[in-house]
Amino acid sequence: MQIIISTKNITLDEALDVFVREKIGGLDHLIGNDKFEAKVEIGKPSLHHRSGEVFYAEVNLRIGGNLLRATCSHEDLRNAIVDVKEELQLQIKKFKEKRTDAARQPLEI
Repeated sequence: MQIIISTKNITLDEALDVFVREKIGGLDHLIGNDKFEAKVEIGKPSLHHRSGEVFYAEVNLRIGGNLLRATCSHEDLRNAIVDVKEELQLQIKKFKEKRTDAARQPLEI
């Protein structure tokens, strides 16, 4: 498992780094034995926002040769990270179901 964190218009402190690695690393039990790489980008779209959805989190998760991508915007950065994790959980479950359903199909002769 490899997690690469990048930021835009914010600084990454130790507490935020641990929070991101804990949340995204928690997806490890869903993926299983497959090796994966997660590229996480968190930050603000611009510095001039005063209200509304200011923070965003984006994760590109590469499982084998497949790419799963999730994004979320929220007023609180930690809530955006949690929402991205939940979205990725749904995508991983759907991806694994597709893989097992394809393996169950009968062979055409």
